Formats: sequence, C-alpha cells, structure tokens
Amino acid sequence: MDRARLRRVWRRTVGLSGPVAAETVVRTAMRTTDVFVVALFSPAAVVAVGLGDLYARFPLRVGLGLGGGAIALSSQDTGADAATTRDEAITQALLMGLLAGIPIAVGGLLFGEAAIRVFGASNEVVTVGATYVAVVLATAPARHVTLIGARSLQGTGDTRTPMYINAVANLVNIAGSVTLGLGLFGAPRLEVLGVGLATAGANVLTAGLFLSAIAADRTAPSFVRPRDPVIAKQLLRVAVPRAIEGFASEAAQFPFNALLLSFPAGEAITAGFQIGRRLYQQATAPVSRGFSVAASILVGQSLGSGDTDAARYEGRAVTALGVILVGAAGLLLAALSRPAVGLFTDDPETVRFAVAFVRLYALSGVALATFGTMSGSLRGASETRIPFLARTTGMFGLFLGASWLLGSVLGFGPLGVYAGIGAAYVWMALAVLWGFERTGWAGRAATMMAERGTETASDD
Repeated sequence: MDRARLRRVWRRTVGLSGPVAAETVVRTAMRTTDVFVVALFSPAAVVAVGLGDLYARFPLRVGLGLGGGAIALSSQDTGADAATTRDEAITQALLMGLLAGIPIAVGGLLFGEAAIRVFGASNEVVTVGATYVAVVLATAPARHVTLIGARSLQGTGDTRTPMYINAVANLVNIAGSVTLGLGLFGAPRLEVLGVGLATAGANVLTAGLFLSAIAADRTAPSFVRPRDPVIAKQLLRVAVPRAIEGFASEAAQFPFNALLLSFPAGEAITAGFQIGRRLYQQATAPVSRGFSVAASILVGQSLGSGDTDAARYEGRAVTALGVILVGAAGLLLAALSRPAVGLFTDDPETVRFAVAFVRLYALSGVALATFGTMSGSLRGASETRIPFLARTTGMFGLFLGASWLLGSVLGFGPLGVYAGIGAAYVWMALAVLWGFERTGWAGRAATMMAERGTETASDD
C-alpha cells in the first residue's frame, strides 16, 4: 500500500470536506434546534413537525437531484479546464431549480392539511403540521437555488464559499426559531408557526447570497446565456435518478410513519424515531455529507483530467476514511444515547424509544458512511442510477417492507422495525460497493464529456 499517496488523498479529502462538514454542523444544529424548541410544546408538536418535514424534504430532493447534475458536470469540466461548458451547466441547473420549485410551493399552500391528514394523526397534529408545511414549502424555489448553487461551487473545488453562506443563514434560522417559536425579546410566541417562518426566511436569504456569490468575480463560475440543449439533457440524465431516489426514500417514510403511529404508544414511538434520527444526524452527518461531496469532487475532477485510475483510488480512499470516522462517532453516540435524548424530552415512553433508535442508527453508521461516500463517488462520474436502485430497493424492500412484515404482521412491534431499518442500510451499502467496483461508470462519464464538448471547450 502506498501510504504517502493515501495520506495525500486523505489530506485533500479533509481540506474539501472540512468546510462542508462545518456547514452541515450548523445546518443540523438548526434542525436539531427546531426539534428542541417544538419538543417544549408537546409530543404532538414534535410529530407535527416531523410529518411536515417529510413534505418539506420534497424541495430538498429536487434540489439535490439538480445539484447532483451540477456538481458532476462542474467537477468534470473543472478538471478538464473547460469553463464554458461548466458555466452553462451551472446556469441551466439554477434556472431548472427555480422553475421546478413553483408547483411545490403552490401544492404546499393548497394541500397542506390533506397531506398531514393521510397519516391518521390527531386533529392537533393535522392543524399544526399543515401550517408548517404551507409556510416552509412556499420558499421551495429558493431552497432549490440554494442546493444547486452550493454544489455548483463545490464542483469547482470551492467548498468555503458555500460554508460561509450557509453558516450565516442557518445561524439566522436558529435565532429566528428560538425567538419566534418561544416569543423571546418582545417577539410574539408563534410556536410551530414561528419555527416555520424562521426556516422560510432563511431559505430566501441563502438563495440570494448564492446568486450574488456566483455573479461576483471572486468565485470561479459566472452566469451565461443558456443555449446548449445537450447540457440540459445531461443535467436531467444525472438529476432525474438522483431526485427519484430521494422521492422514493421520502415516499417510503409516509407509510413507515403511519406504521409507527399504528402501534400502541404510536405517538411516543414516532416522536422517539424523530428525536433518535435527529441526534444521529447531528453527530455524524457533518462527516458523512462532507465526505460524500469530497468524493464527488475528487472523482469528477480526476475523470475530467482523464485519470480513471486516480478516480477509482480516490473513491476507495475517501470511503475508508469515512467509515473509520463515522464508525467511531456512532459508537460514542451509542454510549451517550440516554443523556443525549434527555436534552429533548423527559417523557418516559418517548425517551425509551428514542434511545433505541439512537443506538440503532449509531450501530448502522458504518453502512451509512459506505453508502454515502460511494454514492458520492458514483455521482461525481455522472452515475446516479446505481445509488437510486440501491436506496429504492432498500427503503421499500427492507426499511418499509421488512419493518411492516416483522413489526406488524409477525407481531414483533418496534423490535421488528429496528431489524428492518438496519437491514436496509446494510443492503444499500453493499449495492453501491458492487456498483463502484463492477460497473462502467468511468466510460459513461467520458462519453458524456465528449457529447457536450468538454474536451474541446474554449474559455475565451
């Protein structure tokens, strides 16, 4: 093993992922703050926001889909020193995201109450959740612009600008959630509505900052007049499987949450699931997401420069480091799960289930890290179909299907759910590992670069 080479890749991984991790710390802290604030009101408020977030993640999935296309093309064209095609890909992706957010915003305003009612939740949960959905989804176009703008810049190797922008906006969001939710400093106590308004305001602020950053001279890309339909087609080829992957994951969450609510003590189980997952994400998401982005950048830029062997080596090296760090963080979180859950609630039933979910997610950390980093490597090569198939089969076949079979049909209750969740993450990790090692993603990337003229692009 070439240890010097491995250290070089790991150093670059840390350099690229560090700002992404720092940004994610603040982002997850914002979401954790939201859960903490609403937990002060009632378990029903936690359930309402948790169910509302299932719909609020629709813009996330669309934005990540188009952002996946932007980072793939941006990183490859940066590696090939082809600024012309890079800038057009970024501009087209942002326009697509802006337009795609409009129907989501309208749907949130018109159908928020019906969307929460499908879970069979109480009237209190429906009323509060519908308000939250309407407010947050109203800024779906801005959320898309934020996600695409961040990944466009990251593809060029600039992970610091997105960190600065998102850190500022998320700190504003945290302050808004606490102030408007709890009615501090003379503000009205709006509870869940206040939390939603803080998120919506931060979405608009962040989008404006990203557009300004890309238009400024201090960043590498710039806006151009979009003209090339080949680039638009390629963005969609990469983005659609990525977006459908996300939608499939969210779609599985709807019957899954309904399954949790159907058990005795259903609201306590559901609240425990929301708290447990949030704690795990707070502890490990910074490293996982940072390494996923770093893998996309490294693999994409190596392919752009024509070095397939380096792309393969870097994908494996980033995954190895991610597994080590996330695995260690997961074990630490498992050991501290009870006092960590106690920060959110003192309801005995909710605490019991939240601790179980924290430990489950913590022990699944190695599989989740493998899936995240290997998926990032494949996306850097414009290969989003394999992560889509891995996540979709895992979420519907095991996360939902096995949980329902074991928990409800066979009567194991929450224990069956724990088994279904763990099996899903192991399967997803194995599937993307196979895809990275056994499929022709490097050739696919080379073909797409040739189609859009990356190899001969002029920067004049």
